[in-house]
Amino acid sequence: METLIILVFALGYLAITLEHNLKLDKLIPALGMMAALWALVSFGIDAFPNWFDSSGHKLVEGFAGFASEEKHHLLEETLLHHLGKTAEILFFLLGAMTIVEIIDYFDGFATFKSYIKTKSKKKLLWIFAFLAFILSAIIDNLTATIVLITILQKIIKDRNTRLYFAGMIIIAANAGGAWSPIGDVTTTMLWIGKKVSAGKLVEFLIVPSLICMMVPTLIATFLKPFKGNIEVEENEGKPVDSYGARMLYIGLGAIVFVPFFKTFTHLPPYVGMMLSLSVVGAFAEMYSRSSFTISHPIDEEGDNSEGHHSPVHLALSKIEMPSVLFFFGILMAVAALESLGLLFIGAESLKTVIPDTDIVVMLLGVASAVVDNVPLVAASMGMFNEPMDHHLWHFVAYSAGTGGSMLIIGSAAGVVAMGMEKIDFFWYFKNIAWLAAIGFVVGAIAFFGMRMIL
Repeated sequence: METLIILVFALGYLAITLEHNLKLDKLIPALGMMAALWALVSFGIDAFPNWFDSSGHKLVEGFAGFASEEKHHLLEETLLHHLGKTAEILFFLLGAMTIVEIIDYFDGFATFKSYIKTKSKKKLLWIFAFLAFILSAIIDNLTATIVLITILQKIIKDRNTRLYFAGMIIIAANAGGAWSPIGDVTTTMLWIGKKVSAGKLVEFLIVPSLICMMVPTLIATFLKPFKGNIEVEENEGKPVDSYGARMLYIGLGAIVFVPFFKTFTHLPPYVGMMLSLSVVGAFAEMYSRSSFTISHPIDEEGDNSEGHHSPVHLALSKIEMPSVLFFFGILMAVAALESLGLLFIGAESLKTVIPDTDIVVMLLGVASAVVDNVPLVAASMGMFNEPMDHHLWHFVAYSAGTGGSMLIIGSAAGVVAMGMEKIDFFWYFKNIAWLAAIGFVVGAIAFFGMRMIL
């Protein structure tokens, strides 16, 4: 049964990568794979020898001897656990995407556009790379990618050029998320799990992460897509919303507020994001009512019988729900493999075959490009018993955070960018993956150097 489950996952994964060849939206195989995997787990649960306790990051002792009713009860609890954890990520994502759309409703990103005066593609590349690196450490790599690609769409109209910029944003955002305890889901896991402290994580990883971002960006400046200048369209005559800049600062400030809310309340990040969304939504409704007669006299997409349309409703209608559901399918499918202990056992086997922990952790980083990095980090937390702030945990944070950049579906930032820009899997693999791989390797070398110094 385990072989069949792995085969279904492999076929589903292949269908996702061949999305354009099959002319089948990646959402369909992702959801189908997820449902099929959990159905197979349910049918064969009595025969499985192992079960992974995700909350405890270890295999359940004596699972093979459990009665059938106990196993099915554990299955339901595990499924509910993974649904809850996945929902936390999805609602966080929905909140962040809605805030971004509300800012866009007021044309707030035109403020950023007005600050960026250069037409040089090389200069723009460095600007976006550093913005992604810094923002991802503050508001996490997922939200930073959403914000920056939205800005990118306002500045660069040529889609082919924009795809290259989006690919480099993914690399920079994942590198920036690796050195911050709130920059990536995996670093947050290690931080909450008391494997790393915020101070030591920044101390050990900020330089390797910076190098991981800068080297690919430097190489990219010599590539054809980043030579020359961008084509700037003439002013389209669209009036700038008087509340645009104000909503931009309120929106981004609300997103930045989320990690502070989490620190003070110890509640999951999505709770703070919902609070931020409510505040931004309140300001949006207030400003839209006071300015509708000037900036939004007619709403082509909704009922305007009362003189104005809710910016929150309009923002929600523009969210890429297929991307959200695809993300749900991928996370829940990987959770099925994790629940059977397949990822944990595979990681343990790797540790036995390759005693060098540095190589094991690097391989985990490469694997995070193929399989979601969250269960891989969870497996590593069960594999190793090193104390808090041991260099191994910092290397796990680096590898899991940056390794996912090597494939478009290897990170949350990549999945979101894939949905927002409809990036083809093989296009990314051909044009961006090798840059991400170079960044991953040179950053790892820099980490080894930092480890010897500190």
